[in-house]
Amino acid sequence: MSFGCSGNRGQSIDIYSSMEEEFVNKKIVILNGSPREKGNTAALVNAFSKGAEEAGNTVRIFRLGKMEIHGCKGCFGGKNEEEYPCVQDDMQQIYQPVKEADVVVMASPLYYWNMSGQLRTAVDRLFALEEGNKNYLRGNKSSALLMAAEGNGFEDAVVYYDHLMEHLRWKNLGHVLAGGNMMPGDVDGKKEVEQAYELGKSI
Repeated sequence: MSFGCSGNRGQSIDIYSSMEEEFVNKKIVILNGSPREKGNTAALVNAFSKGAEEAGNTVRIFRLGKMEIHGCKGCFGGKNEEEYPCVQDDMQQIYQPVKEADVVVMASPLYYWNMSGQLRTAVDRLFALEEGNKNYLRGNKSSALLMAAEGNGFEDAVVYYDHLMEHLRWKNLGHVLAGGNMMPGDVDGKKEVEQAYELGKSI
């Protein structure tokens, strides 16, 4: 199953459908890295969530722009896997849901040709789930990327995301890339919103 996603290349992205994989009653975590509560990224997230919930899944959204999340200290303190004590902040709310999730969705506006700092910081901090006695992050999960932007220069962000999927050994469910959307509400009614909905529903 494939959806056409906007971007410079106009590629179609392969998406695993519920007919191909038995993704029924899955736990889905969405990391929304947009600081705009009602922006274009949020519109993609809401459409995806609606489709996923209609398919019988449980969705939990973390609006990272409203959370206090500091950068990784590189201290390897996550080896204490019970408390992840290296940095005490709102990441403590995210670790357990991500550990339990079947699907982790990354959503972000395009900032300086990459994901937002809010999302990148949270992703860096997820390393704490990899460094304990048991790797709670690598393998046995799937992921999708939702992005919106004024332009269409998504290539660097997609390369990073795809490499991250290879490292984590997560199934890459695809990308929805909504270019040409600057002001909040610009994406409303566009094909990418429907693509996000269908992607969520396919899980």
